[in-house]
Amino acid sequence: MPQEQYAHQSTMQTSEGPQVYKVGIYGWRKRCLYFFVLLLMILILVNLAMTIWILKVMNFTIDGMGNLRITEKGLKLEGDSEFLKPLYAKEIRSRPGNPLYFQSARNVTVNILNEKTKVLSRLVTGPQAVEAHSQKFEVKTLSGKLLFSADDNEVVVGAERLRVLGAEGTVFPKSIETPNVRADPFKELRLESPTRALVMEAPKGIEINAEAGSLKATCRTELRLESKDGEITLNSAKIKLPNLPQGSSSSAGSRQKIYELCVCPNGRLFLSQAGTSSTCQINTSVCL
Repeated sequence: MPQEQYAHQSTMQTSEGPQVYKVGIYGWRKRCLYFFVLLLMILILVNLAMTIWILKVMNFTIDGMGNLRITEKGLKLEGDSEFLKPLYAKEIRSRPGNPLYFQSARNVTVNILNEKTKVLSRLVTGPQAVEAHSQKFEVKTLSGKLLFSADDNEVVVGAERLRVLGAEGTVFPKSIETPNVRADPFKELRLESPTRALVMEAPKGIEINAEAGSLKATCRTELRLESKDGEITLNSAKIKLPNLPQGSSSSAGSRQKIYELCVCPNGRLFLSQAGTSSTCQINTSVCL
């Protein structure tokens, strides 16, 4: 640029004075900025008010919230509590002197897991049944005495007395082994097999005792008392066999009431009027 032109422009700028450039936000941009700032302040106040309201409603304190309290021993719940997802805890117990309730609209399931999260035992309480799944089930007293035990091999009842209150009695589809079977005082004991045979066996003997009542054995076909190595003793002040068949009279017109008890080769018993000698031989027709 020639020196004359540069000097001319400098003279013009000096004569007109310095130019001022405005810096900032003006117009509708400024109004929008103020509006967003005001809206943000309103949202902060509403959020603060909602937070205070939630803290008040949920009863947040330094010790916990609502019915939940944080203590040195763990968490403490007061009142009814509802868990929507699984609960994992080392110990669950109620306050001293108060019961502990578990309520559910369906099932209540308690699982015992191992390190690989495999179920070892399970207790399911449902609307129709209570199921226990485990290798062995035991019921013991406070002193540790076994009352009931069940596994795949056997079921053990350790109580001193097994009481069955069913009106139809007890049904055993297979054999039963017990040292003593007795009824309650002033109650009758009844062993019955409606459709099959009733067999009682013992290596050293069977004792049937009714101290205050009578003893009755009834069957449809045969009643057999068998002793392989010993004897069968009927010890009583009076033994009656009212339905035994009677043999023919040894003498016509005899009215004697003394009879002889005879036995057939097949084991059948019958009565024969007694004589000076045995009359069983002349009444063998009864054995046919």
